[in-house]
Amino acid sequence: MSNFIQDANWRYATKKFDATKKVSNEDLDTLKEAIRLSSSSYGLQPYKVIFVENPALRAQLQPVSWGQTQIVDASHLIVFANITNIGETEIDAYFKNLTETRNIPMEALQGYADFMKSKITSLSEEARNIWTSKQTYLALGNLLNAAAELKIDVTPMEGFEPEQYNEILGLKKLGLNASLVAPIGYRHEEDATQHYVKVRKSNEELFLNL
Repeated sequence: MSNFIQDANWRYATKKFDATKKVSNEDLDTLKEAIRLSSSSYGLQPYKVIFVENPALRAQLQPVSWGQTQIVDASHLIVFANITNIGETEIDAYFKNLTETRNIPMEALQGYADFMKSKITSLSEEARNIWTSKQTYLALGNLLNAAAELKIDVTPMEGFEPEQYNEILGLKKLGLNASLVAPIGYRHEEDATQHYVKVRKSNEELFLNL
């Protein structure tokens, strides 16, 4: 069995974190790099990733997270926030980065830039916001896999009130919207969920060959 499969079997959505244990700065840097290297449509990375460490802020967020204790007990709270109403500004910033990183003149990329702008800006604002929100799930996937390799627990959450997160964290004024929440840390020895056998569909139920 590969290490990846072993790690996937090890991980689960932790229900109770050990509040006395903290993720090291070195491991945090690794997780951040895993998130940074995630795939995204066009490579745009249309989101920000917020590490909420302030205990007072996290205490405010718990009631609007269905009261879940992971919000305050985990070592760190990660909020994936998609960019709202993405448009030419963000695309121009991407191509500026691309030209500088790869040392390619913008003239050689103008056609692709125009194509990208035409595809994205032609969408309604609602469609763009749904699209950028979906991109955060790709970044979450990299976080889950990298954390499992480091034996760091992650609880991916959709059980929270985005508008309240936006207000408490001041995201709206930054053109952002809370899309996903992921507390990270270490499972408490009293968390019985860690001993449950995984429930997944069989290969025959899940996969279809055509």
